[in-house]
Amino acid sequence: MRIADVLRSKGSAVATVGAADSVADLLAALAEHNVGALVVLGPDGMAGIASERDVVRRLHERGRDLLDAPVSEIMTSEVFTCTPRDSVDSLTVLMTERRIRHVPVLDGDRLVGIVSIGDVVKSRIDQLQTDHDQLAAYIAQG
Repeated sequence: MRIADVLRSKGSAVATVGAADSVADLLAALAEHNVGALVVLGPDGMAGIASERDVVRRLHERGRDLLDAPVSEIMTSEVFTCTPRDSVDSLTVLMTERRIRHVPVLDGDRLVGIVSIGDVVKSRIDQLQTDHDQLAAYIAQG
């Protein structure tokens, strides 16, 4: 299964936040979209990714003042990405080895989606169910 298949199933909408937006704005957008991370956009395109974990870790260090800070101060700048042509298996390895839960999907320089660890797990479960159904149909024919 390819990442394009996952995006076809879940959709390609990507919630974003600006690098100069406040952490409070980030939290509002996370809640509004019911997601765990947002792609951070800067003047030149994707600047990073900011997650709930990023907020929690920095909030512990800085306290309530963090809410007024720009997202650029807490975001992860080194973003691992994939393409629609990549396999779900290769993305699973990347997410496991790098301990990341959200991976933006790029087609060239264009942001075309985002895949979460939950999306990967759902695709695995769907594939297992399909395999099970095919095997059961084969046995029933016999």
